[in-house]
Amino acid sequence: MMYKHIFTFIASLVILNSSAQTTLLKERLDNLSNRLIANNEVGGINVLLIKDGKILYNKAFGYADVATKQPLKTNHIFRIASQTKAITSIAAMMLWEDGKFLLDDPISKYIPEFKNPKVLDKFNPADSSYTTVSAQREITIRDLLRHTSGIGYPRITNDDRIQAIYTKSGILSGIGSKTLLKNQVKMLAKMPLLHQPGYKFTYGMNTDVLGYLIQVVSGLPLDEFFRKRLFEPLEMNDTYFTIPASKADRLISISEKTDQGLKKVNHPVYENSSVNYPLERDIILSGGAGLSSTTADYAKFLQMLLNKGIYNGKKLLGAKTIELITTNQLPENAISQGDPDFRFGLGFWLVTDENKFIHSSNVGTFYWSGAFNTHYWADPKENIIGLVFTQEYLPASYWDLGTLYKNVVYSSF
Repeated sequence: MMYKHIFTFIASLVILNSSAQTTLLKERLDNLSNRLIANNEVGGINVLLIKDGKILYNKAFGYADVATKQPLKTNHIFRIASQTKAITSIAAMMLWEDGKFLLDDPISKYIPEFKNPKVLDKFNPADSSYTTVSAQREITIRDLLRHTSGIGYPRITNDDRIQAIYTKSGILSGIGSKTLLKNQVKMLAKMPLLHQPGYKFTYGMNTDVLGYLIQVVSGLPLDEFFRKRLFEPLEMNDTYFTIPASKADRLISISEKTDQGLKKVNHPVYENSSVNYPLERDIILSGGAGLSSTTADYAKFLQMLLNKGIYNGKKLLGAKTIELITTNQLPENAISQGDPDFRFGLGFWLVTDENKFIHSSNVGTFYWSGAFNTHYWADPKENIIGLVFTQEYLPASYWDLGTLYKNVVYSSF
């Protein structure tokens, strides 16, 4: 009888402690979000936190439109930009599981235009002309997944040479561009690489090429492949390249910081794309940046990955495949050419033993962000999913928002 009383007492302490932690966490998240809104850091922000498959916190703060003061709701739709990359990477790995290709196959086996790639050698800033040398090897599918191909990015690359070359050739970032994916990828194949394949991590349009590979190998347009293999099984009913008219009023506006405070963006974004590109037809099916979604939809995608490929009893991906995806794929020489604390899997940034000292989340956490200041992370050890979505044009401190919320979450447990 005494042992029973002791056990009951200990159990009650655990419950009380857990309840106190949850209360503290919610208070801190409320305070952080309210402060960001009050200080005009963001116009509106949606935070969703899931633990052990259950919603722990789900709140919207501020406005869906800073001009009209329309309140933000948790079902509003956000442009997730580069968070599209994780979805495209998983879609590609589904085809890998189907036996459609090997990770170390040359991409030219499926997209011949990438045969015999060239690497940038000399560049003339006066007219953007350049010379090249032959690549030491071909670009592989693994290179695309881990961003070691040498393919760069227009607009956001920090290399002025490739920026000028891409601009002159009409290479677009994939955010709302009105062009065909096939045409864009074939143009990209003619561009010089920034460096030898495998030499280092260079964030670039690798996942757009991967999206076209999915089309070639599956025989389906990228949006249709996503719908059949991912969105329908995961019940992601609010994730689109083009949002249907019936849901157009749920698209949040973008804000930007000005001398007069936060203002609604009405001008074109990036390569002169309409700010409302998610509502337009015929935009590029960009596997790197094209989707719009909700926090709830994206959480389903992440939950499937935490559940070792299973969602509501449906198996979408193998557990061993997810283990491979979330294992560092950068060879030692590639890491040494960039950030020595950086680790990357097949489509995801990773927290590992080597870089844990800069992260509040646990080893094994995988994460990513989007150009309009959307963030997510998934932590298998704590079984936590975190999503922090806002819509800000050219945020000054891109990573700060996601890191702020992670720090609050992990310091509250």
